[in-house]
Amino acid sequence: MIERLKELGTVTVSLILLTVLWEGAVWIFSVPEFLLPAPSAVAEVLFSRSGILLENTFVTFRETVYGFLMGLVLGVVSAVMIVYSRLLQNLLYPLILIAQIVPKVAIAPLLLIWVGYGELSKVLIAFLVSWFPIIVTTVSGMRMVQPEMLDLARSLQATNWQIFTKVRLPNSLPHFFGGLKIAITLAVIGAIIGEFIGGNNGLGYLIVVSNYEVNTPLMFSALIVLSLMGLVLYGAIVLLERWLIPWGIEEEQEHSGFGM
Repeated sequence: MIERLKELGTVTVSLILLTVLWEGAVWIFSVPEFLLPAPSAVAEVLFSRSGILLENTFVTFRETVYGFLMGLVLGVVSAVMIVYSRLLQNLLYPLILIAQIVPKVAIAPLLLIWVGYGELSKVLIAFLVSWFPIIVTTVSGMRMVQPEMLDLARSLQATNWQIFTKVRLPNSLPHFFGGLKIAITLAVIGAIIGEFIGGNNGLGYLIVVSNYEVNTPLMFSALIVLSLMGLVLYGAIVLLERWLIPWGIEEEQEHSGFGM
């Protein structure tokens, strides 16, 4: 606990120091606001335009979460099908790889044509970028079960469902949550890509509008809010992981040398 408080204090001091240096550099070198606004100018916009920022944040948040949940459900289902069926693995894996390799910026205009400029197109883009890491990590976790464990379960006459729920699924959880943490960050990126290309609201749309208006303080404000939203979503996955598989967090910290 003390070590985590020290880490938090170090991060906080670093952010404060960076903000002070940023403010001082803008003032000393008289940097024009349209090139690099001072933190004080960004803070002023954050408070004065908080209503617009909050409204657009809710839009991007919905698109991100809905796309992520779609990726979660379909990713887990696809992973189970791949693990238990060689035929489905040969059929699905090439399609999944193709869907991942094709740039989502190239797919976004097609989705806008097919489903329109509403939130659904952004949700689908968030889904497309988030489901691949869930599939890959879940498949890896389910297949990394020790053969001795499977032999023991079969020797005890365990059914396939019991082997799945008691052996394969628990073994895959650390890998699964690793995929979720990657997927949630990619879902944010996917939603923003959709708003860049064809949005009429959301933080991505607000950034595009700020660019056209050369309103750099508003652009920085949107970026800060977007970053905070991403951190909150990522933190929610970490907290869920700590609650469900605390042993997985400990193993991850031992191997990585640092923890969340």
